[in-house]
Amino acid sequence: MTTGPATGSLPPGFIRAQDVLDERFSPEQARTLDTRYGNEELLFGLNLLGLAGPFYRVTPWELEDEAGVRRINASGYAAVPFGDMPPVLTAFIREFTEKNRAQTLPQQASSPWRAALQTNLVRLLARELPSHDDSQVFFCSSGTEAIEGALKFAKAWRPRGKFYISFSSGYHGKTLGSLSLTPNPEYQDVFRPLIPGALTSPYGDLDALTRLIRRLGPDNVVAVVVEPIQGEGGVNIPPPGFLRGVGELCRRHGIVCIADEIQTGLGRTGHWFESAAQGLDPDIVTLAKPLGGGMTAVGATIVRHTIYKKMLGGLSSKRHSNTFGGNALAMAVGLKSLEYLIEQDLPARSARLGAVGLERLRALGQQYPRLFEDVRGQGMLLAMQFKPMVGIPLPGVLKELVFEATAILALRELHEARVLANLSLSSKRTVRLTPALDIPEDLFGELLGRVATFAERNPASRHILTNTPPAMTARLAKFAASKPKKRTESDG
Repeated sequence: MTTGPATGSLPPGFIRAQDVLDERFSPEQARTLDTRYGNEELLFGLNLLGLAGPFYRVTPWELEDEAGVRRINASGYAAVPFGDMPPVLTAFIREFTEKNRAQTLPQQASSPWRAALQTNLVRLLARELPSHDDSQVFFCSSGTEAIEGALKFAKAWRPRGKFYISFSSGYHGKTLGSLSLTPNPEYQDVFRPLIPGALTSPYGDLDALTRLIRRLGPDNVVAVVVEPIQGEGGVNIPPPGFLRGVGELCRRHGIVCIADEIQTGLGRTGHWFESAAQGLDPDIVTLAKPLGGGMTAVGATIVRHTIYKKMLGGLSSKRHSNTFGGNALAMAVGLKSLEYLIEQDLPARSARLGAVGLERLRALGQQYPRLFEDVRGQGMLLAMQFKPMVGIPLPGVLKELVFEATAILALRELHEARVLANLSLSSKRTVRLTPALDIPEDLFGELLGRVATFAERNPASRHILTNTPPAMTARLAKFAASKPKKRTESDG
């Protein structure tokens, strides 16, 4: 009788976990095999730019490459709220693996970890929006899954409805339902037909939304899905009163209002829930990114009690499910992350430091008007929109390529200034900074100083191109020309 695992060798060519952990698996091997067996085109492009890594943690807020060059991490797309492998979570996870006895995948049983995180999320939301004091939570493993769940909850509540409304420049994910509400032809076109009835209204224009609902007939609208601040759209902040008006319009007609707080929720913008801060009381709130603390994948859909029961009531309680949502490790990390956010009052810290960061970036914008088109931000969600690096008017696809290349090469120049930043998927000339909410103040100041160094080296947007080595520019142009794709309409 076998009492333990086999002790034979791995077949030739296989890679041991211990070799990766002990860093005997080299960066060059990682790049080569990741390119060969993974997203080849993406990694090939990153390699051309010198951005492919891999990177290694020095501190939670700083990463280094194989040459030992240390950079401040302001990337992570708002999913790294405490930096890379933060001690508060790594210590807790070690303790969890030693002490936890609760079932790890409690799909058909009660779970103390899931119960605790559900309770804390609802109590946190109800503290901001008392109407949610009896709401319920459905857990999943990503933001796009949280949106998919929200769409199903809304449809179950309004089964006769035919239309879902989202907003221009919005981003809600890339699975089929969430993609249908992400009006970006580059991501949508090859997958058409998408879900029927997905319509787009101009972001920030309440009158346009009112007219659209009137034209469709309010009873035919299932839901309105809105980001309180558009992240992938380039940190677009709606005009005062817009979100409050969206909520009032939905409530008047019985339309389900879904707030996508995946990027803005839990402190990034300086508020626990940006929708609540702007006067919106949505029926459904979706969360993800910071809830996993940068250590694991957690998504959550928080739903008013009556809507939740409509979809998952009685014998229909398994009408929506997934395998890994609510697993013990994810729930434990989410619980500890939320606890740390609350105890350190990181939303308030984000608001304070973010105001400092925005003021300094705006000063750079005024100092270098030929480089910056605009600077936007709230809390630790900051954006720099650049002028096109080719100043002459260009037609159609060429214009879009120049816009896209402007942000990509700006990302590279920031990399040279030892800053890791984010592109914006729905705003081609915009690069975002999303540093950890607990980044030390002196390091945050250094981050802003390095952005200033980047601007000094590129006082006009054309320098982003001229500072790129010619051989690299030629290889990138050849790569872009060989990979034609549908490009979105210019963002200005």
